[in-house]
Amino acid sequence: MSETTTLTILSTSDTHGFVLPTNYVQRDGTQPFGLTRAATVIDTVRQQDPAHTLVVENGDFLQGSPLAYYAVKGTAQSQPSLLTQAYNAVGYDVGTLGNHEFNYGADYLRQALATLNYPLAQANILDEAGQPVFGPAYQLIKKGGVTVAILGLTTSYIPHWESPDHIQGLQFADVVSTAEEWVPRLQKLADVVVIAYHGGFERDLTDGAPTETLTGENKGYALAQIPGVDALITGHQHRQLAGHVHGVPTTQPGYRGEMVGRIDLTLTRENDRWTVTDSDAQLLPTGTAVPQPAITQLMAPVQQTVEDWLDQPLGRVQGDMTIPDPDAARITESPYIEFIQTVQMAATGTDISGTALFNNEGAGFGATVSLRDVMTNYIYPNTLAVLRITGATLRAALEKSARYFQPAPNGAIGVNPRFLHPKPQRYNYDMYHGIDYTIDVAQPMGQRITALTYHGQPVQADQLLDVTVNQYRAVGGGNYTMFGPQQIVRENQKDMTELIADYLQAHPVIIATADDNFRVINSSK
Repeated sequence: MSETTTLTILSTSDTHGFVLPTNYVQRDGTQPFGLTRAATVIDTVRQQDPAHTLVVENGDFLQGSPLAYYAVKGTAQSQPSLLTQAYNAVGYDVGTLGNHEFNYGADYLRQALATLNYPLAQANILDEAGQPVFGPAYQLIKKGGVTVAILGLTTSYIPHWESPDHIQGLQFADVVSTAEEWVPRLQKLADVVVIAYHGGFERDLTDGAPTETLTGENKGYALAQIPGVDALITGHQHRQLAGHVHGVPTTQPGYRGEMVGRIDLTLTRENDRWTVTDSDAQLLPTGTAVPQPAITQLMAPVQQTVEDWLDQPLGRVQGDMTIPDPDAARITESPYIEFIQTVQMAATGTDISGTALFNNEGAGFGATVSLRDVMTNYIYPNTLAVLRITGATLRAALEKSARYFQPAPNGAIGVNPRFLHPKPQRYNYDMYHGIDYTIDVAQPMGQRITALTYHGQPVQADQLLDVTVNQYRAVGGGNYTMFGPQQIVRENQKDMTELIADYLQAHPVIIATADDNFRVINSSK
């Protein structure tokens, strides 16, 4: 008679350092997410059958929140344990790395990883000799007599976004070829093979149609086709997904701990070998879970310190620099965006600058500007780069940004759904200052820039221009393939949070202005 058992695999991904249930926009604000809520959900499930429960941290935990930033920059020396102590308290069995782990450089990453109390699996980030750098390729873990192999993979697209200094000497191997190499080996060592992949899905999960340009950034659909994979944990896209792809149970638990992924495997033992005979995948919401008391208490001192640090005043605004309607601020220049452009140009010595309104959560600046306002509006640790490009390249970048829009009924201007689904990518629509231009969404894509001038004169295709953008964009991030490292002529290594704070301290009163140098129109009305 055959024997059966079960294995439950829980996962978090893309928590981005949001430990407590706050987005930091307001002091002591409460939100329906956070690692402490996720930890309560994990504890509840694990307590039901701890011997058969495996918990995985799937990457992008080290960057994203003011707490995570404080651990790097808030004290005289970086103290990653201020953040990682919370992750250590969750009780993870294994973790892997996300792309944002590299945002503060490899030295800080290594410093942070040394503070973790759970092992890592990471197979496709290699040194120059072709060996895994951040832990072994896989971990073998026994759960209730079942040997589980966890293969860790990270999107190989990191060189298209990250500062070259942060990833010097590293190679990012293709995740599919890496998995094809390792999965057959792991089948000989383990009863169950799980891929923990910090990456998402490139195709529709039902019909296989591409859902994005197939750049290689996301390869979850292809990974699920590899024979021998019993479960697939994904992330990176911040999507909420649970189901089966090619028969493989898979999850993607959103963002900031708003969900916990759960995969349940039923195994049958025959001829001294466990085989998966049934599976289920679901997401467990965390929004109503009580924040885990032990982690909340553990983090209380540093949380208080971070809240005080965020509330330090930096300057005042004369006029209105709020963003009541983020969508409108992308169509007509807002004073907040003009201010960011001013900071960027002052920091790099150019008179053309491009930036984005990264999401719809930032409210702009009120009458008094604190560090909290800066960090909850400018949410990424970007540094700046100056590109020397031709007018033709600038026009190509503007056309790329213009794809963000689509014509709507009655002459209105809508948002291209490809920038909203499967993952919101508002950060890939750039607005420029120092030039005057018009986007006509009624025109075909690639022909929407109907006017483009610099100092009142039409921009010529072969005209050389120095343009400031963030480093992510400068190396071609967001599929801005017209840009690249070879065009960078200088950089400012201070991140934008510091540059904005420095500018405010040097200019204690800033005047809200917008020169309306760009227009977005729908000429079909």
